[in-house]
Amino acid sequence: MSLFGATSGFGTGGTSMFGSTTADNHNPMKDIEVTSPPDDSISCLAFSPPTLPGNFLIAGSWANDVRCWEVQDNGQTIPKAQQMHTGPVLDACWSDDGSKVFTASCDKTAKMWDLNSNQAIQIAQHDAPVKTIHWIKAPNYSCVMTGSWDKTLKFWDTRSPTPMMTLQLPERCYCADVVHPMAAVATAERGLIVYQLENQPSEFRRIESPLKHQHRCVAIFKDKVNKPTGFALGSIEGRVAIHYINPPNPAKDNFTFKCHRSNGTNTSAPQDIYAVNGIAFHPVHGTLATVGSDGRFSFWDKDARTKLKTSEQLDQPISACCFNHNGNIFAYASSYDWSKVRRAWTHENSAVACRTWASLCKNVTICL
Repeated sequence: MSLFGATSGFGTGGTSMFGSTTADNHNPMKDIEVTSPPDDSISCLAFSPPTLPGNFLIAGSWANDVRCWEVQDNGQTIPKAQQMHTGPVLDACWSDDGSKVFTASCDKTAKMWDLNSNQAIQIAQHDAPVKTIHWIKAPNYSCVMTGSWDKTLKFWDTRSPTPMMTLQLPERCYCADVVHPMAAVATAERGLIVYQLENQPSEFRRIESPLKHQHRCVAIFKDKVNKPTGFALGSIEGRVAIHYINPPNPAKDNFTFKCHRSNGTNTSAPQDIYAVNGIAFHPVHGTLATVGSDGRFSFWDKDARTKLKTSEQLDQPISACCFNHNGNIFAYASSYDWSKVRRAWTHENSAVACRTWASLCKNVTICL
């Protein structure tokens, strides 16, 4: 059966460019925009795994839907299908074989979207909105991990309505990442827990947060032999922490750095500080991208502790980002991120844009 089965497309297909009809700062870099972006703020992005031919991009939004596009080598984006929840979609991920997409929602459920049949079924239930969802593929088991504002972390066999395991969290789950055999979960009140996933999930270590303000995003990074060895943690205070799980010299190897800040044109004015909304590691080079409420994305070399490049500023926040499986494409979402009051932004300009890695590497500057 073909991918997506009987496709229920949205939009008209094809490619459009930011700024192609009007001159504004919606995307000053003229990156390629996906056709028919979500109608409300975009909460998450994820590219398909390498087991799936081609590149498919999913985006979850506050319009209660998750959408999927095919991103072709020439940059053309083709809308493929979408599925709905009854509340905002807060997170989404792929199965390792690329046949299914899992979605987490404010409607307190998680769903499994079978792309072959283009049907979605509920696979998880919480007592509060589900904030994170991840697929775990271990040698002896496979399951879906969901983190919720009901202060639980649950693991689900997609064939059963009852969780395989429930782990209590100290507070509401705010962000999480999984790279087998490791999971990192950050909670409200600056909680930070690392889990090991061998044999069965269990708590490995609770870590005192290296950041002084609310956690916003977390991403696990790997060592040179492709094993998870630490994580990057972003906060609402324009700061990222690089934390190794078992470093030779913790005081030296673990560090934090400021980002997504601006001094403005008036040197006597206070510094503008913006939330770090997303972190993604390049799958080949290990460099990391951060996106923020300041409407910029930046690339960093954590090993050299340098900033490699910062984008031009968009006229709205960047709410999410991701790389495709080989790192040739970087995708980011520009949409209101709730960093200001409800009335501060309309959602008609929400967009998802893609940029090639080759174009990102042009004119790279090092800022010490």
